Amino acid sequence: MLDEKVLHKLAAIEQRYHQLTELMADPEVATDITRLQAYAKEQNQIAPLVEKYRAYTQALHRMREATEVLREGGDPELRELAELELEESRAQLESLDGEIRLLLLPRDPNDEKDVIVEIRAGEGGDEAGLFAADLFRAYSRYAESKGWKVEVINANENAAGGFKEVIFEVRGEGAYSRLKYEGGVHRVQRVPATEARGRIHTSTATVAVLPEIEETEIELKPEDYRVDVFRAQGHGGQGVNTTDSAVRITYKPGTPEQIVVTCQDTRSQIKNKERALAVLRSRLYAIEQEKRQRELGSSRLAQVGSGERAEKIRTYNFPQDRITDHRIGQNFSNIPAVLDGDLDRIIDALTLADNAQRLQEISNGVA
Repeated sequence: MLDEKVLHKLAAIEQRYHQLTELMADPEVATDITRLQAYAKEQNQIAPLVEKYRAYTQALHRMREATEVLREGGDPELRELAELELEESRAQLESLDGEIRLLLLPRDPNDEKDVIVEIRAGEGGDEAGLFAADLFRAYSRYAESKGWKVEVINANENAAGGFKEVIFEVRGEGAYSRLKYEGGVHRVQRVPATEARGRIHTSTATVAVLPEIEETEIELKPEDYRVDVFRAQGHGGQGVNTTDSAVRITYKPGTPEQIVVTCQDTRSQIKNKERALAVLRSRLYAIEQEKRQRELGSSRLAQVGSGERAEKIRTYNFPQDRITDHRIGQNFSNIPAVLDGDLDRIIDALTLADNAQRLQEISNGVA
């Protein structure tokens, strides 16, 4: 049962819902698109909680009425109906209690943001590059199924047709809320196409999932970075155009904190610079978040990070057609489907585990 403090908070949220309805009906607000959209967005965010709260108060009312009937005694048939109503309302209250507590969990401020995903081949040579390409395809297909837009920022292919590195942007509602669990080291166990003896090889690829950060969130001073331009290269080192459109940004050159970002995917030097700066802002944000998480000793399943020091999170065992997510100790089958974008069942399991962990932290007074 929810305590009075929580019920009072829910009543205030319902009152705000009504207030937003009145505000959006105001003729002055109706002509201000920016304010109207802001109010509508806020109302949409609290609508599920208001719906569950109303269902909870109705069930609580039915439970109290049934309890009163049983207390008064009287007609046996009426008592039987009251007992049934009491049992059903208690079950509903128990279910709604958990759902409401989940909805009351603090929202991740990055959940609605677009993301920048960086995939880098790790140990395993060409096979690691091919696995990196498999992961890129999986995320691209997943984004396609969600109606999200994918744009490659920079790609560095290897001789086997895989990727040494590929950086891309995913734009769409809730992109970060779903993809944030993919950050870390992914390991694959399979027989490479180039393996004549049929031996199983183990390779890795590192995935970093970074929320796209606005210019106002991370201040970049021109004196802190150097911009170099050069001619974009195609396969085999051949120039893909005749202008210096590719951009390389070096943050704090010559220092231990140096970060290098390259973008050459478009023919526009200006656009390549904008994209490179966007990646740099996201990386700087991730580094800052990693520091905070280490200070707090955070063990959350989804953590903003660059992926450079990430631990192994998942193994794709092809001979046994088994994917193991090591954070939750759960196995999944049908690797081909997953690498074709069928990621929801894994992400859903991680979301449930993450929510359960956060609820436990709140119960223990940690969060």
